[in-house]
Amino acid sequence: MQRAATGLATHCLALAGRAHGLRVTLLVGAGDNGGDALLAGALLARRGARVTAVLLAPDRAHPGGLAALRGAGGRLADLADAGLDRADLVLDGIVGIGGRGGLRPAAAELARAAAAGPGLLVAVDLPSGVDADTGAVDGEAFAAQHTVTFGTRTPGLVVGAGRRHTGRLHLVDIGLGPHLAAAATRQLTDADAADRIEAPSAASDKYTQGVVGIVAGSATYPGAGVLCTGAALHTRPGLVRYAGTAADGVRAAWPEAIVTAGRPGDAGRVQSWVVGPGVGTDDEARSVLAEVLDTDLPVVVDADALTMLADDPDLVRARTAPTVLTPHDREFARIAGDVGPDRLAAARRAAADLGCTVLLKGSATVVADADGSAFVNGTGTPYLATAGTGDVLAGVLGALLASAAVTGLPAVEAAAVAAHVHGRAGELAAARGPLLAGDLVRLLPETLHRLREAPGPHGVPAARGPAQ
Repeated sequence: MQRAATGLATHCLALAGRAHGLRVTLLVGAGDNGGDALLAGALLARRGARVTAVLLAPDRAHPGGLAALRGAGGRLADLADAGLDRADLVLDGIVGIGGRGGLRPAAAELARAAAAGPGLLVAVDLPSGVDADTGAVDGEAFAAQHTVTFGTRTPGLVVGAGRRHTGRLHLVDIGLGPHLAAAATRQLTDADAADRIEAPSAASDKYTQGVVGIVAGSATYPGAGVLCTGAALHTRPGLVRYAGTAADGVRAAWPEAIVTAGRPGDAGRVQSWVVGPGVGTDDEARSVLAEVLDTDLPVVVDADALTMLADDPDLVRARTAPTVLTPHDREFARIAGDVGPDRLAAARRAAADLGCTVLLKGSATVVADADGSAFVNGTGTPYLATAGTGDVLAGVLGALLASAAVTGLPAVEAAAVAAHVHGRAGELAAARGPLLAGDLVRLLPETLHRLREAPGPHGVPAARGPAQ
């Protein structure tokens, strides 16, 4: 707890930019979260901050934390004198990871007053009112601008409504690493993503880097084929083969792709397939989907292919090769029922039922495998909610699956990397203003370069380019 409080106080000082004269209000519930807030408040008071604690459960306040705050000159106040209208910093220590359900009336009133006040809002470990496991918010919750969490990120901080209440997330290492079980839910860093994208070596050729086949686009939606193919080309495969019905548009946009007039079986050797973006749902499209899924190759099933799959889920249940489904919530509902408040559980349920990897798109994209392992994506921007960006994601994922067929990277990890790369490209594009899907395609090389330059755990780039 002392380590947690020290890390919390250190982050608060960095965020506030000063200690002397800083007006701090602690919202303190029973339990260890309240203790963390009190101990951090004591440290801030010793640095010259004016610290006031509001105890929601006075008889159950952490005794050590309370004694430390009093010893440092902090004061106690009742709910009516919380000072939230003049606080510079508000620490939410009301409820911890064991809390369930919405905030009780007194706590909800304080959360509303804090949100209406001028103070910087910092949650201790988890915003009060957020379910630690699912991110669900039942009623009201503390709307943090920053959350300082300890040891590990709980799922509720990065999925569902919890992600919106968390603000910027800061992780404090309190020495629990050796005692934590391997996490069933993970989140990639830039260095993690770069480490999973193998750079070409001097011995590489176009076939050893992965060959991806694209079935996307149509006369009605030729842009889907252009975007998906362009995204695949700009990611990292050695070769892209296009076998859709928007051949003229793809050939004109991307002369680097090999365009085949015919069915997927006529395209030649590939190591993964992407099927679905903009292909339509007529009988011919259904026949092509069945043909691709009948191969023993990894397949990305996206967009229109998901609509067709909803009529016959056994098409993927029968597969032994890796299959990645990329639904948004409405597509997911047609295949596996409503997502509900627990996105992780929904994605895991569908993956286990269908025997595949599910990439559930949303403000916090979730990737789950049939074995229960899962990733929550931490990149992206609301500007990605525009036409064609899903086609780009499908192309990126197809390219990474083709590479994974060579490197042995599990499909669930390839999907998590694709979501991470796609989100980072979106952030890069959005920095220049509202984005178009084509902006992502053009920015993929720069995005991948930035990931490769991201510092790893020892402060050096995770990936250094071609092997020497």
